[in-house]
Amino acid sequence: MSKTSERCRLVLIAPEIADPAQRAKVLADALKGGDVASVIVPQYGLDDGEFQKHAELLVPIIQEAGAAALIDGDSRVAGRAKADGLHISGNAEALREAVEKHTPKLIVGGGNAADRHHALEVGEVRPDYVFFGKTDGDIKPDAHPKNLALAEWWASMIEIPCIVMGGTDPQSALAAAETGAEFVALRLAVFAEPEQAPSVVAAVNALLDEKAPRFED
Repeated sequence: MSKTSERCRLVLIAPEIADPAQRAKVLADALKGGDVASVIVPQYGLDDGEFQKHAELLVPIIQEAGAAALIDGDSRVAGRAKADGLHISGNAEALREAVEKHTPKLIVGGGNAADRHHALEVGEVRPDYVFFGKTDGDIKPDAHPKNLALAEWWASMIEIPCIVMGGTDPQSALAAAETGAEFVALRLAVFAEPEQAPSVVAAVNALLDEKAPRFED
């Protein structure tokens, strides 16, 4: 087994699949493909009750695979589902409130930082990680150049870990890793063809093992 902690690791954005059982199976299969640091679970337009059931179904699957389960935006759902953390898609103020209320009991990160100024505002809140991009921002094969540039700048000077949203091409994970980011998030790159998800996770890990830069101690 490679020392994945020495290089950029994969974060998955849970797929938007209507059938709960199918959604759970696809995610479970993907997690069997190889190392995944965490899974962010978005609400995807579900009402609060359905989102609660959705989270309670997925959180144990994620945790049994050794990954951290992060619920997007809803601290009550995160608490009831016994998730590991909370992903905040809002601004620095929303993140500040979540950090003050829920750390260190929960992992809290996010921030939706679109430029250096907002990134530094988010950093002042001292979240567990900063997220560059949006969880549904994978609309092109490559990661957004702005997010890559922000991550490279951030990783060179700030100790708080960052996650970069990748593109729809699994190969986009390498460009994210080359910024020095600790994590790359993939959604459609892994789940666009659900039956391929485990092999894509395996291929991305092999790519990062072979070509991602190593972190200095």
